[in-house]
Amino acid sequence: MHGKMGPPGLIIIDVQNGFDDPSWGTRNNPRAEDNIKKLLDAWRNADFPVFHVQHLSQEEGSPLAPNTAGCEFKESTRPQPGEMVIQKTVNSAFIGTDLEARLRGKGIETVVIVGLTTNHCVSTTTRMAGNLGFKAFVVADATACFDCKGHDGKHYSADEIHSISLANLHEEFASAVDTVPLLESLFPKRSMNV
Repeated sequence: MHGKMGPPGLIIIDVQNGFDDPSWGTRNNPRAEDNIKKLLDAWRNADFPVFHVQHLSQEEGSPLAPNTAGCEFKESTRPQPGEMVIQKTVNSAFIGTDLEARLRGKGIETVVIVGLTTNHCVSTTTRMAGNLGFKAFVVADATACFDCKGHDGKHYSADEIHSISLANLHEEFASAVDTVPLLESLFPKRSMNV
């Protein structure tokens, strides 16, 4: 996955306390944060670049409003000193930020995208990464989303939304992968510890 080009960048999207608020409804993949932590640990051990994306909601009363506990990163994946933090106000981590410039400045051509939520900020960022020419991987079991209601009132479960969102991304904007096979392909000598 890397060689002459820079190492793959890990983009961790919106893993913030506010997503634990019950107002979001029913969520899928409760192990997403555990898998994100495994990936983050592997990236840190390899000294690969990590980008923490933080959503600063502009909506009144949002659980992700700036300067609230909900806006803070979850403890398990909190940025360490020296790791890059990208703050955004829309779904895409590329709009209104310097993420693309930072990736290109480090020679990064491959990005691995994880976080919350599959159908919103993860999907939008992944689509843009693909459109901008990055080789993108979205980690299916390191993302999660919530139940959704369609324009016609039909209810869709979080699992349905998650699966369809990944299917829409796979082989069009990115490759959908799972945590363990990705780690085994990138870090074959360390995969015994996964």
